Amino acid sequence: MQANIARYGLILNTERFDQCVAFYRDLFGLRQLFEKDEDGFRLVCLEYGDGYLMIEPGGKAKDSTKSLEEGSVKLRFNVENLEDALADIRAWGIQAAITENAWGRTININDPDGNRVGVRDEAGFIGQINA
Repeated sequence: MQANIARYGLILNTERFDQCVAFYRDLFGLRQLFEKDEDGFRLVCLEYGDGYLMIEPGGKAKDSTKSLEEGSVKLRFNVENLEDALADIRAWGIQAAITENAWGRTININDPDGNRVGVRDEAGFIGQINA
């Protein structure tokens, strides 16, 4: 099947659809590929690297970060400058800090539905690949 894969993507079911679309599109700058609104069913498809992130209704929101049992996926964004990313996140009114780990530096936040989102220092990631 490897030779037949033309594109890969993630589908994120959300309860706070509009807020989640704005979060990923506007905070992370994911380019919108298309959107659909057919008979009350809505979706927005965003470019996510070489793949896509499709946001659809149907999820369950939580006002705080979801536990692993409530949401076992964590979306990750690697950035060139973690301090600039932190400033952008805080400008959105999100309280966040840089966490130092033995394997790299990260910022851990959640989207408007409580889904876990990580922002990682790209230099540390590349260092692990080349190690």
